[in-house]
Amino acid sequence: MTDDAHAPDLAVTDLAVTDLDVLDQIQRRVLWLSTRIVDAANHDRATGDGVKVGGHQASSASLVTAMTALWFAHLDADDRVSVKPHASPVFHAIQYLLGNLDRSYLPRLRARGGLQSYPSRTKDPDEVDFSTGSVGLGAAAPLFAAVTRRYVDAHFGERPRSRFIALLGDAELDEGNIWEAVADPATTGLGNVMWLVDFNRQSLDRVVPGVRIAQWRGQFEAAGWHVVEVKYGRLLQAAYARPGGDHLRAWIDAMPNEQYQSLFGLTGEALRKRFLDGAPAEVEAFVADVPDAELGPLVTDLGGHDLAAMLDAYARCDAVTDRPSVVFAYTVKGWGLPIAGNPRNHSALLTPAQIDALRTESGLDRDTEWDRLDPAAPAGIWANTRREALARPPRGQALAISVPESTNVRAAKPVSTQEVFGRVLVDLARDEQVAPYLVTTAPDVATSTNLAGFINKTGVFAPTERRSWHADRMLRWAEGPTGQHIELGISEMNLFGLLGQLGLSWDLSGQPLLPVGTVYDPFVLRGLDAFLYGTYSASRFVVAGTPSGVTLAPEGGAHQSTITASVGLELPGVTFVEPAYATALDWLLCDALGRIAAGPAATATAVPAEDGAYYFRLTTRPLDQAPFEAARARVGDAVLRRQVLAGAYRLVDAHHARPELKQAGAPVVYLAASGAVLPEVITAAGELAEEGIAAHVVDVTSLDRLYSAWQRTLRQGIRTATAPSIPGALRTAFADRAPIVTVHDAASHAMAWLGSALGVPCVPLGVDQFGQSGSVHELYELHDLVPGSIVNAALAALSLS
Repeated sequence: MTDDAHAPDLAVTDLAVTDLDVLDQIQRRVLWLSTRIVDAANHDRATGDGVKVGGHQASSASLVTAMTALWFAHLDADDRVSVKPHASPVFHAIQYLLGNLDRSYLPRLRARGGLQSYPSRTKDPDEVDFSTGSVGLGAAAPLFAAVTRRYVDAHFGERPRSRFIALLGDAELDEGNIWEAVADPATTGLGNVMWLVDFNRQSLDRVVPGVRIAQWRGQFEAAGWHVVEVKYGRLLQAAYARPGGDHLRAWIDAMPNEQYQSLFGLTGEALRKRFLDGAPAEVEAFVADVPDAELGPLVTDLGGHDLAAMLDAYARCDAVTDRPSVVFAYTVKGWGLPIAGNPRNHSALLTPAQIDALRTESGLDRDTEWDRLDPAAPAGIWANTRREALARPPRGQALAISVPESTNVRAAKPVSTQEVFGRVLVDLARDEQVAPYLVTTAPDVATSTNLAGFINKTGVFAPTERRSWHADRMLRWAEGPTGQHIELGISEMNLFGLLGQLGLSWDLSGQPLLPVGTVYDPFVLRGLDAFLYGTYSASRFVVAGTPSGVTLAPEGGAHQSTITASVGLELPGVTFVEPAYATALDWLLCDALGRIAAGPAATATAVPAEDGAYYFRLTTRPLDQAPFEAARARVGDAVLRRQVLAGAYRLVDAHHARPELKQAGAPVVYLAASGAVLPEVITAAGELAEEGIAAHVVDVTSLDRLYSAWQRTLRQGIRTATAPSIPGALRTAFADRAPIVTVHDAASHAMAWLGSALGVPCVPLGVDQFGQSGSVHELYELHDLVPGSIVNAALAALSLS
């Protein structure tokens, strides 16, 4: 059953105030409801598409005891829990019994507008603390939420104590992000964290042949965690205490996992025979006088299904306040169901006959099967008392501050957007209204992503003061509780894991923050799973991917990002921006932070309401600021800022620069570009003008906002059967109907849709192959981003019109 033959016995805590019989009644109702929720979705509701609705009756059942003990006898209102994805039916059953979920939702698992497949902060009708689904991410989230709480307590005063708890399947420990989070120095010493591992020793496809408890225990202990094993229930513990019980324990410990799991599908003589297959004579003698009807319940008495043992484990974790705790709760997949322990039970569904039998066993019938607990009975009274104890105040929303529209950053010489990003943050750190809420983080790249100035001003966060041994005046990294930068190890997953929780601090810690993270843009993809997890949870933060593109030329293809712009454009809950010039970046960054400060669905005049994260793609290539200043002089700050925030503006107006081209009726072409390639595009526009072609240069500051605006008008047209219009931001930047060339230091398809949106021929240029080392000019030449190639692309676009 395990490769650790020395797992400790669990001495049961004094549970005088807890009526275990009442808790058992509650857990039996939770088991029934969670099982029936899945059954109803598959057997009572016609989908009409022939696709199985699915659910996880067995994987859900294994956590019924642990979750009943948590919600009905352990949690406080301020505690936050991440629920194992496949245990969502148990969670919803508990919320229903607590009066926090309307009965109408119970038959609507995985239905439109109903209960989500897995717990969701944004889509479920009951209050979910942490979204789960992709295994491993929901488990790590409470750990980073606890890091956030430690930061909030240090800067804004201690909040009511919260315990941050994760319920995870044992197979989730195969995910690498779990161990990245456990090992990061930023997560050490968090005594308010508890992970509960549902140790049912089954994965999706099979009973796991080898049990890795000793390995996992060692890894957690090496990271400084407190480890508790809840292996045996009270029946087995009592048996072990009898003469000869040590032989029984040794055999159960040594038994192959597959053999042990197979016991749950057997009864009577068949179970006895399977249990004793290979057992020493002492074990056979010990159980000889145990009746067949009692042998099964005895040898399958796992601690994870013993309410007293689980409550004792929770108490042990509470007693350890200087480090995180992990509880390994030995369970069986499908506990209490006829499919318990079956190696193929992961997605198996009980038959209608089995559901009928379980309903009868639960003391219910068709008329009462969805009822809550009798409010006059002990179980109902208990549930109502717990409902009152777990009641929470309304969630917080916004910061009562005003982020300035601009820091008025100055850039008299060529400068990169990465450098300006750092300077804007330093300027905001001087704003007494904004500064207290700014918090930055980076995976060991703070200096190379230009956060050094901010860190020098605000310091690095540490729970206690740490002496600095460095004399470098350029790197004054004072560490202590007042610091506002959280430094992480080299893990992009941890970066987005922490950013996601910092961006939910308004809810989980009662304190809105303005979180900003930086990462090398090529490695956004390494943290993409956690990035998506944060945005799915509607977290609000800023992340800068920098440096980006092949402009990081000498680093070669491994450090050159190509598809990140596409990812930023496509991620729901993320606004992607890619400014080229200092003032544009200043406006966009201040606007993003202002929206985060204003809370969900903040409304501004320049662009529609947004709610979520902001992804800035920045570069180390210095650009001459003169073209932007010329546009600024031409249209004025108010108009230009509005256009920059909307997603695009006309950087070079060919008719304004060369009036004779308009007078001569010269052919018109648009050169649309984002970020670092604009110098080449401007040069190409000048060459085209010499050829008698009016080339307007459009700086696309946010492909995302342009695309979203187009999709809104397009969908409106589809739904009303009317011709879709061109949205205002596109219509302003591309006032004339003319062919377009798109130029991007990223995959060419990211901007190619502009042709469809405008209804004109489009020739997209970009980086569609892995790069190599070289100078910027050499790599631009390789990918056809030099002025001559842009000119030829413009001629090709004109030939198609």
